[in-house]
Amino acid sequence: MKNGEFILDADILLLKDKTVSVIGYGNQGQAQGLVLRDNGVNVIVGNIRDTSWDRATKDDFDVYDIDEAARRSDVALMLLPDEIAPDVYYGKIEPEIKRKEHFILDFASGYNITYGSIKPPSNTDLVMVAPRMIGWGILDLHEKNKGYPALLGVAQDVSGKAWEYAQAIAKGIGALGLPGGVAIKSSFEEETLLDLLSEHSWGPIMSAAMRAYFDVVTEEYGASPEAAILELYASGELSEVAKAMAERGMVEQMADHSRTSQYGQFTRAERFYDKVKEMVRKEASDIWSGEFAREWSLDQSSGSIVLNRMWKIARESRLARTEDRLYKTLGRR
Repeated sequence: MKNGEFILDADILLLKDKTVSVIGYGNQGQAQGLVLRDNGVNVIVGNIRDTSWDRATKDDFDVYDIDEAARRSDVALMLLPDEIAPDVYYGKIEPEIKRKEHFILDFASGYNITYGSIKPPSNTDLVMVAPRMIGWGILDLHEKNKGYPALLGVAQDVSGKAWEYAQAIAKGIGALGLPGGVAIKSSFEEETLLDLLSEHSWGPIMSAAMRAYFDVVTEEYGASPEAAILELYASGELSEVAKAMAERGMVEQMADHSRTSQYGQFTRAERFYDKVKEMVRKEASDIWSGEFAREWSLDQSSGSIVLNRMWKIARESRLARTEDRLYKTLGRR
C-alpha cells in the first residue's frame, strides 16, 4: 500500500481468537469497546477505579486494573489522553508486554510515538488506528449501520502482519465495510501533524476571528453583544454550514449561500490567504520539529500554568459573560 491509499474493507478474523484490552474507558474507549464487542471480538477493559471503571462495569465488561488487563490480552488499544499515556505505559503496560512472545499495541493518536515519549519493545507490532470521529458519533453511526473515516499507520511490524492487524481493528471498531467507511494509509507522524495543525491553525484562527468580530461590532459600532453571538455561532447556522461541508465539500456547499455571500467569502478569502498561510506554515514547522511538544511538556511539568491561566482569562472575558446570559435565556445552561 502507498500513503494515501483508500481501504474500504478488511478481514476481522485476525482478532477473533484474541483478547483485546481497551485501556482507558473514556469517550473513545467506550465507543470502540462496545462496537468491537458487537462485532464478535473478546474485549476487556483496563482502567483506574473511577467513574469510567463504573461505566465499563455497567456496560457489562470485565474490568481490570491496567496492568492486569495488559497481562490478560493479546492486543491493547491505548485510548488514554496523550499527556498521561507515557507514565501509564511504562508503569503498567510495558512490563506485561515484555513477558509475552508477541503483542499488538494500537494507538488512536500518533503523538507519543512521533515524539518518542513511548518506545515499545521489539516483540510488539505497533499500529495506529485513528478515527476521524468522536466517540458518541461512532456509536450513533454504529446504530445506523454506517462507517466513518480513520487513518492507519504502522511504526513497527515484527509479525509481518501489522498492517493486517491495523485494518482488522479498523473493521472491528466500525470504520470499514459499511457505507461511509474508509481508512487511509497514513503514519504516526502524518496523523500528529494533521491533528495538531488543525488545533493550531484554522481552529484558533476562527476563534480569534470571532473574538475580533465580537469586539469590533459591539465596541466600535454599538451592536448588541447577544445579537453578535447569535450571528457568529449560537443560532446553529455555523454547525449547519460545517455539516454541509462534510457532506458536499467546502467548495460545493457555497452554492447554498446567497450570491452576495459567495462574492464576499471568495474575495475576502483571497485577501486573507497569504497572511494566514504564513501563520499556518510557522505552526506546522513547530509541530514537525517537536518545538510545540517541548513547549507543552514544559507547561505540564510546571502545573499547566499557561493553560490554567488562559482558561481563567477566557471565562472572565466579556464574550464569555455575554454567552452565559444568552445561553441561560435560551435554556441551554
